[in-house]
Amino acid sequence: MIYTDTRDSSVKVDFKTAVVNGMNAKTGGLYIPTSFPLLDPTFVNRVPEHSFRETAFEMAKPFVDGEIPDNELEFIIQDAYPFNAQIVPIDPVTYVLELFHGPTCAFKDFGARFMARVMSYFNRGENDNLHILVATSGDTGSAVGSAFHNVPGIDVTILYPDGKISPLQEKQLSTFTGNVRALKVNGTFDDCQKLVKTAFTDEELRKKFRLSSANSINISRLLPQSFYYMYAANVVRNRIPHDSKIEDASIIVSVPSGNFGNLTSGLIALKMGAPIKGFVAATNANHTIPDWIATGEYKARPSVATLSNAMDVGAPSNYERIAAMYSLDEVRNLFASYWTDDEGTLEAIRQCNEKTGYIIDPHGAVAWKAWNDIRLGGMEKLMSGNVETDTAKPGLTANIPAWAETVTSKKAVGIILETAHPAKFGATVVKAVGREPSMPDRLEKVLSLPDRATPMEKDYDSFKEWLVSNL
Repeated sequence: MIYTDTRDSSVKVDFKTAVVNGMNAKTGGLYIPTSFPLLDPTFVNRVPEHSFRETAFEMAKPFVDGEIPDNELEFIIQDAYPFNAQIVPIDPVTYVLELFHGPTCAFKDFGARFMARVMSYFNRGENDNLHILVATSGDTGSAVGSAFHNVPGIDVTILYPDGKISPLQEKQLSTFTGNVRALKVNGTFDDCQKLVKTAFTDEELRKKFRLSSANSINISRLLPQSFYYMYAANVVRNRIPHDSKIEDASIIVSVPSGNFGNLTSGLIALKMGAPIKGFVAATNANHTIPDWIATGEYKARPSVATLSNAMDVGAPSNYERIAAMYSLDEVRNLFASYWTDDEGTLEAIRQCNEKTGYIIDPHGAVAWKAWNDIRLGGMEKLMSGNVETDTAKPGLTANIPAWAETVTSKKAVGIILETAHPAKFGATVVKAVGREPSMPDRLEKVLSLPDRATPMEKDYDSFKEWLVSNL
């Protein structure tokens, strides 16, 4: 497989180069495959569906072809995923895809664990350490830290915005030892991301150190997230005849979105043949992409702090990949776009629990609210023109996707991505439903560990000085 650059299509590199470099230091662009091979329809359409690990192996093969032998890839998949993605029906036409069954209770485990093992494979025989720099708005850092902890030949530096993530998320980041270190930055996630991106394009720094990224900037973090879209869509397709008995149902995936890596992974799965009809790009008050879809103008902006903090991104990196993969018209055909504020997020947690008995986290709640509003009249109002379409106000933005009529004719089912365990946001859940969610043992253990994070200012000179002194 050949990979190119979102900013320079003449660039052609192999998978190893794309993974180890993270992004193109010369252009600042992101790596993307030059093609997306379709899986054999007999594999995709099998009843019963293939297991998650079987799906992951078949999807990964073409992207590493000629660079990682099948037996090594199979070991990577088996070692990365001792856990599974789980589908939970919460009403006849709504399914929750639980992505929090990994070691750090967040969807980032799916990408980070695959990436860590791929990087370790490519790092064999190198004399110098590979230094991973990762910015996080919540869950990425802990997943990356866990995935790379004690991996020989690799060091990890995590940057997170001080005071802008949940206390439990911070505990997961600030308590690592050994080859994983955390910096708490006096700024926003966008400031953290800017520091990382600037480091990658700093020629002087790159001459001193081998640097790579573990954000969804890195293609090896992005590709494995496509595995669970394919798996979930196949599971739901096979359940529909029994659950809702809808013939030729459209599967719509509602994705809580910040940096838009997760939704980009869904687009990769779609290109590879996943039985998905469309997506809902569901955001909080950081609604840069919904505004782009509605108006055609992309305007990055400073991020705003919200209850769904892992989505607090005002300048989403993966906008570049989406724009490279699809034209704006194609995006509008595929996506409904929606945003809500903190009040709407709390109300969604409460309503989801009241209507279905399911306790959902603040990020999944944004996606659930988007789907629930769309199917209970929101899309119909939009199609009739009888709705506010001011992008400054919460709700559906002024875009009618190609699949809209399947919703209004009751021919659609929704998959809600639940990207983190609700216990990571216990105070918010209590405020919404009046009780604490259950706490997994693996989260409870980190609460008693000492904090080891280093304070850091948001200016690049301070960050570079720290890197030179500590890497």
